[in-house]
Amino acid sequence: MNQEHELKKLDNTKIVFIAKGLIVGVCAGVVVSFFRLFIEKLSQLIVSYYLLFREQPVWLIPWTLVSLLAAFFIGKLIAGEPHIKGSGIPQVEGQLRGQLTINWFSVLWKKFVGGVLAIGSGLFLGREGPSIQLGALVGQGISEKMHQTTSEEKILVSSGASAGLSAAFNAPIAGLLFVLEEVHHSFSPLIWLTAFSAALAANFVSLNFFGLQPVLDIGEIQHLPLSYYWTLPVLGILLGVTGRFYQQVLLFLPKLYGKIPFLSPEYYGVVPFLCVIPIGLCLPHFLGGGHQIIFYLAETPLSVRVLLLLFLLRFVFSMVSYGANLPGGIFLPILSLGAILGTLYGVLLTQTVGLEPVFIKNFLIFAMAGYFAAIGKAPLTAIVLVTEMVGNLSHLMSIGVVVLVSYVIVDSLGGKPIYESLLERIVQPDYGNIAGKKTVVELPVAPSSLFDEQMVRDIAWPKEMLLTSIRRGENELLPHGDTVIHGGDVLVILTDEGIAQKVKLTLLEQMGSGHGG
Repeated sequence: MNQEHELKKLDNTKIVFIAKGLIVGVCAGVVVSFFRLFIEKLSQLIVSYYLLFREQPVWLIPWTLVSLLAAFFIGKLIAGEPHIKGSGIPQVEGQLRGQLTINWFSVLWKKFVGGVLAIGSGLFLGREGPSIQLGALVGQGISEKMHQTTSEEKILVSSGASAGLSAAFNAPIAGLLFVLEEVHHSFSPLIWLTAFSAALAANFVSLNFFGLQPVLDIGEIQHLPLSYYWTLPVLGILLGVTGRFYQQVLLFLPKLYGKIPFLSPEYYGVVPFLCVIPIGLCLPHFLGGGHQIIFYLAETPLSVRVLLLLFLLRFVFSMVSYGANLPGGIFLPILSLGAILGTLYGVLLTQTVGLEPVFIKNFLIFAMAGYFAAIGKAPLTAIVLVTEMVGNLSHLMSIGVVVLVSYVIVDSLGGKPIYESLLERIVQPDYGNIAGKKTVVELPVAPSSLFDEQMVRDIAWPKEMLLTSIRRGENELLPHGDTVIHGGDVLVILTDEGIAQKVKLTLLEQMGSGHGG
């Protein structure tokens, strides 16, 4: 009888959180859809201005002043709220780990306004990272209005992040996977149910704004013949090496910008706002995160030389744009760079091994996923994201091969997930401050790790935590000293919010020592 009561209570909890996820998803979908809409409208206006400036160059003088004013205005926003800098994904991860405290409303409106100005002005920045942060902030705001516990707030923040990516790309499954793979690095039934319901709701809202067409609908894509599958690992190696280089350059940017003597970090945006003007005059349709680039590559054959120059331009100016601390992300710039590399690779194959030109578009898609997987080290998210964006499920095998190889290559070169590396620049690495707030950490046990087939009493648990339960499938066990932990179990741990990450890293280190780290 008690067991039936517990199961009913668990089911009710899931239903309640699905409902909360739907609320978060609808609200985040509205916010992110307007964010996306304003950026698109401003981008179209900016392109028309640059076309006008070609005919009437005299207008470049007042336009330069307007650009400087925009850069200084965004700088003022950053000075008042530093957490709006960059993509916002590292801030979301730090918030969920208990390492950052965020004023949700202040960050929300300043990120929205600053992001629209920076991304809509044609800088090589993506809207997807800011959309994830905006969604997470919506989840935090709803959580505070509902007076949720710390653990419940983290679930709603995670769900908001999932909804943000879903609305930005019309990719609900990728939104869910991103939260599980990139943010939490674990699978929690309550989190995935809530996040998935939020992602679906946000996607529905976004579809009502922008229609049912996939974000990157590049037309029909032919199946790559098996005789060309040998080219996929080679492409994966190329993407892994170039992806690692991208990581290194991105992490080196603060040192480069630090050499500018007359600007404080809040006003580094002056540099890209001025540099984008000549780019806009020469290539007005190629401004922004890179959507138009991908469409153009899918339809127009380009020479190897032009593709190399285009990659160099996109790479350098995306670094200039992101390194300036502006509110904008690297999601779409990464995908567009991958698309250029894939197209370049396809063109070279047509010239060397006789690949039919119709298959160049295939390599464009494969490389988008592989390049993102190499840099973000989130391979499942990369596969599903690109698949949902192009609206074609028939190339999973090919994409999977490229993603796997690129991931292994960048891992062997010492690459870490880029958002974790960026988070380390924001927070102190010791994670040792007691916050006075309890929180719950869920830690999956990997098969063959040190904890697998061990009794609870035989493990040296950190003193700052309490093992409250063990989740095994659909069941939740109350542990005692003789309880044997199995691979696949999820440990539910109670600890202080300020040292949650320290406790988690300590346990992961202990588990990793059982299988060589």
